[in-house]
Amino acid sequence: MVNQEVTLIRDCPATLIPAGDAVTLPAGAAVFVSQAFGGTVTVRADSGLFRIAGKDLDALGAAAEMLREEAAASEAPEGEFSESLLWDALKGCYDPEIPINIVDLGLIYDLRSNETSAGRHAVEVKMTLTAQGCGMGPVIADDARSRLEALPQVESARVDIVWDPVWTPQMISPEGRKKLGIE
Repeated sequence: MVNQEVTLIRDCPATLIPAGDAVTLPAGAAVFVSQAFGGTVTVRADSGLFRIAGKDLDALGAAAEMLREEAAASEAPEGEFSESLLWDALKGCYDPEIPINIVDLGLIYDLRSNETSAGRHAVEVKMTLTAQGCGMGPVIADDARSRLEALPQVESARVDIVWDPVWTPQMISPEGRKKLGIE
């Protein structure tokens, strides 16, 4: 489905990449699907690159179901609570410009959890971005928070964006490097 043209069948809320501005793509607009990961789709139009949330994929018409299946390939993991479960949840979050999850991209600097009085967990994450000033930072951080809070064992999650140390491509995991072809 990637690099195929799709015509929007209704006005569609989207996020302009990399500015992070909320926009509406008009019904009838032609877009090209760039990637479908983590429940969202990135599309390219004459006016730029845009992220479409999973709840709005129906605007892509007949392509919506196939894209929903591609995008859902990284749904929330299941299982007993563990640090590994938290990492797996974060692996479902993608940078909308790079087809690698935020864990393998090396954006997660710290992950901690504490059991709450209710027997669930409060999770705290420190993450960075590939570039300072990226308007998509709040969108990516909110996606990470939502994925963690979707786990039944998690009571709350907080994701803070930090800049120290500054991200470099050397932080990409071996898996991420393989996907990018920079082994």
